Amino acid sequence: MTAPEQTTKAKLMELERRRAAALAGAGPEAAARQHARGKLTARERVEALLDPGSFMELDRYRVHRSQDLPQRIPGDGVITGHGTIDGRLVYLYAHDFTVFGGSL
Repeated sequence: MTAPEQTTKAKLMELERRRAAALAGAGPEAAARQHARGKLTARERVEALLDPGSFMELDRYRVHRSQDLPQRIPGDGVITGHGTIDGRLVYLYAHDFTVFGGSL
């Protein structure tokens, strides 16, 4: 049996791994292709639109249930949440074109 500290540490490490995977989207190469086209990634668009530090993401770790798609990317290419613009609460979503071409 493992000590509670090790169990907690392992769980925190897994959560950090999942967070990093979700924030990476389809990876740095896909983001570089967007930038080469003069476009921002979905996360960059959200950050540019909202007041700094106000974004609260929802369903960051959600993945599709399809057995036909080879990739399982956290968030499935749609960033959803809420934040503020000039102090006013807004809800938003952004399709990440680096993941599945932005399709749902």
